[in-house]
Amino acid sequence: MTDYFEVHERDGPARIAELRLADAVTTPAIADDFLADAGSLWTADREVPEGSDDVLTILPHRGFPSGTDDEVMESFAAEYPDVDYPSAAVVAPETADDYGSDAYVLSGAQGFVGHGAGFKDAVVETRDAVPADSALYLPGVATPANVATLVYAGVDLVDADRAVVAGTQGKYLTSEGTHYLDDLSELPCACPACRKPVSEFTREDCADHNVNALRAELGIVRERIRSGRLRDYIEGQARHDQWLTAAFREFDQQWSYLEERTPLIRDAELSAATEDTLQRVEIQRFADRVTSRYRNRFDNPLVLVPCSAAKPYSESQSHGQFHDAIQFRAHTVSMTSPIGVVPQELELTYPAQHYDSVVTGRWSEDEKQFVAEVLRRYLEHNDYPRVVAHVPNEGYRDVCERVEEALGMEFEYTVEDHPTTTESLGNLMRTLDGELKYGKRERQHNTLKAIADYQFGEGAGDALFDDVQTEARYPKLRVQDPDGEQLAAMVPQYGVLSFTLAGARHWVESDAPTKRVEIDNFAPHGSVLAPGVVDADDDIRVGDEVVIEGPKAFAVGRAEMTGPEMAESTRGISTTVRHVEEK
Repeated sequence: MTDYFEVHERDGPARIAELRLADAVTTPAIADDFLADAGSLWTADREVPEGSDDVLTILPHRGFPSGTDDEVMESFAAEYPDVDYPSAAVVAPETADDYGSDAYVLSGAQGFVGHGAGFKDAVVETRDAVPADSALYLPGVATPANVATLVYAGVDLVDADRAVVAGTQGKYLTSEGTHYLDDLSELPCACPACRKPVSEFTREDCADHNVNALRAELGIVRERIRSGRLRDYIEGQARHDQWLTAAFREFDQQWSYLEERTPLIRDAELSAATEDTLQRVEIQRFADRVTSRYRNRFDNPLVLVPCSAAKPYSESQSHGQFHDAIQFRAHTVSMTSPIGVVPQELELTYPAQHYDSVVTGRWSEDEKQFVAEVLRRYLEHNDYPRVVAHVPNEGYRDVCERVEEALGMEFEYTVEDHPTTTESLGNLMRTLDGELKYGKRERQHNTLKAIADYQFGEGAGDALFDDVQTEARYPKLRVQDPDGEQLAAMVPQYGVLSFTLAGARHWVESDAPTKRVEIDNFAPHGSVLAPGVVDADDDIRVGDEVVIEGPKAFAVGRAEMTGPEMAESTRGISTTVRHVEEK
């Protein structure tokens, strides 16, 4: 049971957590100042130490170099006792398990840090095997250049050993790499150790600087996690070392590991500055749901339009001009890199209104392939009587032509020179002559159903809102049952739905996929702590709408942990509670 480690914030596998020592420590952090190592069993038999709340005690252990034979590790595995103080167990990826410790020290780190695939395999295997509410410590490998990637992968604790050794060797470390003291004309840092001329700067000073630089980088990483933007930072910072770039690309291929740990919604802007952004969980998840869960409910033609810099798109000047030409005679879908395609009903749904991309007017081949694949899958899943492509020639037209060829379709093109010229808008308007308009009620109902499909699963919109009425104005729509009782409300900030108690009961009784959290014999108010959770659905993600039920209460709220984390954690907030009814 984990008693001394509690996760507070999550950004993929990276976490802000509290190591609850006598003087609490916020992680990710350098562990040197609060570690007590009981020693290796390779050199001597050792007694279990008395321990203390002041330090994290590494229990007597046997570490194994990377690549050690499984039979050797099994034969010499240490046994870890239950103790009542903050403790850490030493494990290899192959021996990692729940030993009741608050932290796990991963042995052999120097054998795989520096190799993208080996690093990925070791961390994923270990992190999946140890409890979610325990810290992962990688000793002897952290530098200012690699620590952001270590944390991004799921590491919580590091030490300054490698930084100190590098300093004694005359290696001056920064977040972008290693410099040799003999090659420096000046010191590119203003930390206390560097406040002297380079001619007076010693190797002892260099070691001090390296530790300062490591601490400073961890401060940046913690703030990035809090703001939900560590990945944005990684995409640029990891470019300074080939193995770091390889490492986060390796992690991009670990869909289940990253997807489970990546929140569904957040306030942070998603910065699309590199082609690696296309592989982000948020992008891939949106594309997958739009092409598998979403179903078009309009009988009108499809009009493909370019995205806009302003978000949401409908508030941009260009989309205002498109709207004036279309006049509700067609269903509008925006094409964009890196998102793919965005139906008008989902323009607020994270991350459709939360991203910003580098605008050059030129699309890379990777962008074209990705958007073309998403558009192809979208059109295979949705039927339209006609497809009108009101898109510029650069990038967009190429994507459309690839999809036409792949599906054997013919699009109608309406742009002359630029989508917002008078000639282009006139072409778009005339192309839709004779098409019937859809009304406000149909727009609102289809929007709510589309969001429900996206949020809860294919078919959820019809299962939940087949016989309802709406009130208020977009984007603050509210859903009522035929008797006028409110069931749900649209949350414009994230483009998702939140249920009332009546809505939650309606959700449970419907055929829509439900996310449930089973709690113990109490009535929650404000939040449900992890110890109070009996069980939770495995597919719950941070940010999911959830039904909370136990012997004494029925409630609805939002997940603050994944389902598996709720079920196994002993500390932390598992869900917030919006409405509760005591039984």
